[in-house]
Amino acid sequence: MDLRAALAAHRLVAIIRGTDPEASVRTVLTLAEEGVELIEVSLTGADALSVIEQARKELGPDRPLGAGTVLTAEDARAAQGAGANFAVTPALGEGVVAAHELGLPVLVGVMTPTEIVAARPFGAAALKIFPAAAAGGPAYLKALRGPFPHELFVPVGGVDEAAARAYLAAGATAVGVGSPLIGDAADGGSLTALRERARAFLTVVRKDTP
Repeated sequence: MDLRAALAAHRLVAIIRGTDPEASVRTVLTLAEEGVELIEVSLTGADALSVIEQARKELGPDRPLGAGTVLTAEDARAAQGAGANFAVTPALGEGVVAAHELGLPVLVGVMTPTEIVAARPFGAAALKIFPAAAAGGPAYLKALRGPFPHELFVPVGGVDEAAARAYLAAGATAVGVGSPLIGDAADGGSLTALRERARAFLTVVRKDTP
């Protein structure tokens, strides 16, 4: 898949890290039904590979479905085997190299200018600013855009609706959103409430939103 184009087009990555595998699958499918195109299942969630595998069966072969917290080469291989077609990492490392070698586009976690430069040889499709809130929020992203105007930045960590608006206004290509979007849905919570949050975030990230 063309992750760079997908991030630019859809501007939202939903991040699922659940304690209930069945609820996590339902969460993936509910988000997809609501029009959230980019969904990441963190490998730190309960039985995450099975969640990816089942979600892939339900979604079909072509829908974007990522594996998050890919730290090792084994993580990358297992994620691809389960059906993930992109990978997300919290940092530079073995998982980035392996995913790239396997042909999985990678959203690579960075935090500093040094790490941004270091990520270039790894073939990163885009750069995940993580943890974004701790790094300084939208002001930090705006500062990074000066020396790195052509990089695709995706802030992750503490991104609620207001922060999503601010990051996009500061030049983010997309935002990654976990608990402010997912809530307790992946733990067995309300899917109705999930749908409402998904609609709210999709309104925020639409390019024609004032």
